[in-house]
Amino acid sequence: MSSTPPATIDALVLKRAGILTVLAGGIITVISAFIAGSAGVIGAIFATVVVVVFFTAGQLTLGKVLRTNPELAMSVALVIYLAKIGILFVLIILFADTTLFDTKVFAITVVLCTLVWTAAEVFIFARTKVLYVDPEAGK
Repeated sequence: MSSTPPATIDALVLKRAGILTVLAGGIITVISAFIAGSAGVIGAIFATVVVVVFFTAGQLTLGKVLRTNPELAMSVALVIYLAKIGILFVLIILFADTTLFDTKVFAITVVLCTLVWTAAEVFIFARTKVLYVDPEAGK
């Protein structure tokens, strides 16, 4: 049985999910330009960058942990998730009263880009053979 190596899956997720997320962010940016003007464009671009950076950093970190110490994968994944939520919470507090960008467009873009990244990731993992048991371990 052939399996896809974890490093290849990480690269595949980063490439495909990243491209789809940036495309979704671009579409949202164009739409927000018509709806909310330049403040909407800035909010959409900022949100897209936040999502891509968060998920890329999380994927790279978790991939490294999976290759070096797979027993810690769930704990690290939860810490990464909590860190993302915490940082996003801090960003929301810092920019709550900003006039630099449209906060509603920012929030909508974060949610939509997160959904696009997650859907792409699920699709990639559903189509890729990943061994979760090492068949050579018992020999």
